[in-house]
Amino acid sequence: MSHPSPFPLLPSPTRILGIDPGLRITGFGVLDKEGQKLHYVASGCIKTPDGELPERLKAILSSLGEVIAQHQPQQVAVEKVFVNVNPQSTLLLGQARGAAICAAVLANLPVAEYTALQVKQAVVGNGHAKKEQVQEMVQRLLKLSGTPSPDAADALACAICHAHGGMGLGALATKGFRVRGGRLV
Repeated sequence: MSHPSPFPLLPSPTRILGIDPGLRITGFGVLDKEGQKLHYVASGCIKTPDGELPERLKAILSSLGEVIAQHQPQQVAVEKVFVNVNPQSTLLLGQARGAAICAAVLANLPVAEYTALQVKQAVVGNGHAKKEQVQEMVQRLLKLSGTPSPDAADALACAICHAHGGMGLGALATKGFRVRGGRLV
């Protein structure tokens, strides 16, 4: 006969992988969310080799697969592609993003997507923040000893955004919404 413990069971941390997709450099950041606290686990950049598009996409897919195998995230947050002036660049970025999403899906992980505006709003409080502001806030929020590279900082910011407002973490569900004027629409 077992007796109930007088100590309540604490929920285990949720590990989140944030991804900032790019064809040349894809940033990744891993953090644990425990209650309202965030703990830095790892971050870095995947640099693709010069060459043909299929080889670059393969590098993104396989390298993120290794990151997933090593750090065992439970959820993945990916930055959405914005349409920029050059349609060709937008298409290439979309393909890099697709490779990143495929890495998560192949590992049977749920994927949430956030616009750069949502990520910056969640981390800096300003959807039009500069890269340096994102880097500084990520460093502060995660108590990092140094400033992360811009791509790693963006990936960590995406994970932070998900931790604060993403699906499945008991907070406001933002998946499928956009931020307009600082409000979800």
